[in-house]
Amino acid sequence: MTEAGGPASGRRGGRRPGKVVLGSRPAHSVRLPPPSRSGPAALATEHPRAERTVPWLRVAAAYAWRLILVGIVVYGVFTILGRFQLVAVALFIALVVTSVLRPLADLLNRLLPRPLCVAVVLVGSVLLVSALLAFVGEAVAGEWAQLAEELRGGIHRIERWLQGPPFRISPGRLTALQDQLLAYLSAHRASLLNSALSGLGRIVELVTAGALALFTSVFFIHSGERQWRWVRDVLLPAGARPVWDRAGHAAWRAFAGYTRGIIIVAATNAVLVGVALILLRVPLALPLMLLEFFATFVPLVGSPVALGVATVVALAGRGPITALAVLLLIVVIGQLEGHVLHPLVMGWSVRLHPLVVAVSVIAGSIVAGVIGAVVAVPFVSVVWAVLSALRPAPP
Repeated sequence: MTEAGGPASGRRGGRRPGKVVLGSRPAHSVRLPPPSRSGPAALATEHPRAERTVPWLRVAAAYAWRLILVGIVVYGVFTILGRFQLVAVALFIALVVTSVLRPLADLLNRLLPRPLCVAVVLVGSVLLVSALLAFVGEAVAGEWAQLAEELRGGIHRIERWLQGPPFRISPGRLTALQDQLLAYLSAHRASLLNSALSGLGRIVELVTAGALALFTSVFFIHSGERQWRWVRDVLLPAGARPVWDRAGHAAWRAFAGYTRGIIIVAATNAVLVGVALILLRVPLALPLMLLEFFATFVPLVGSPVALGVATVVALAGRGPITALAVLLLIVVIGQLEGHVLHPLVMGWSVRLHPLVVAVSVIAGSIVAGVIGAVVAVPFVSVVWAVLSALRPAPP
């Protein structure tokens, strides 16, 4: 059995070389795919020569169209806001008021009902601002006669100073300049009157925006979180709500931190300027102090402009020595604001490079004037905070 089965099984299980068995397939050689290559050699075979020679161009193009898309979106947002500028300004002021008064309302809410807390903080803030403006106006009105006399004497001192070295402008030339100024005013009286009337129209718009901002801030202070939750739950799908919630909280923290910080910086600058101008006996010290407070809301630009106005007033009222002292004051306050106040007060909430701040202020002023210069830095701060919050954590 074993011997008989051995050759048969050998014939069945094996095949002699060179012999074809009926019903079988002819043998084929199997070619494996070539091993994948990486590096410059692979790029040379997979990409055309143009892409192989300038890879930076593809990267620049990828960034370029994304930047163009972002620019179009930003331009569209500012265009829409420009169409509804009054409403946008009112909402911005309402957010500023809310960021300042909301912590005080939350503190009072421990003792008083929420509606009463909102009424107390809003009415108290309005009365405080009105009292401050009335105090400044009364001080100016009480010293108006003396201020007018000092300014007239200051103008004569400036004329004598211009007549001396190094300018040496003759009295006839100064008289000719005065005549040219009066002729210009008389020739453009109609346009100046139209500008004044349009300025009155802007004042009416500002009053309207202030009333709308006050009305809106009532609801923001009373139930801002509830309104945000309603917008999130009604207008957004369920999957996008956590992301938008995180972005909204980051935006509000950045905006509130910037607003409170800039108010602290503006108040500090105003107090320092007021004390220095009072010590130097510069006329209109209180109005110039108030001007410095509001001008600080335009970073890098507003404070030097306000102090430049103070320098002109000091030159007219007290002479060149006092004006030189005010110029030194500009340098000192600028250094103090840039190297001490901003890092201490605003470094924990807003971390923007000074170059970014300068470009933002200039771009905002080009797009929307003074309002754009004021809104630009908080807008950029909010955008940066949202991008930082949505950025995935490193592994």
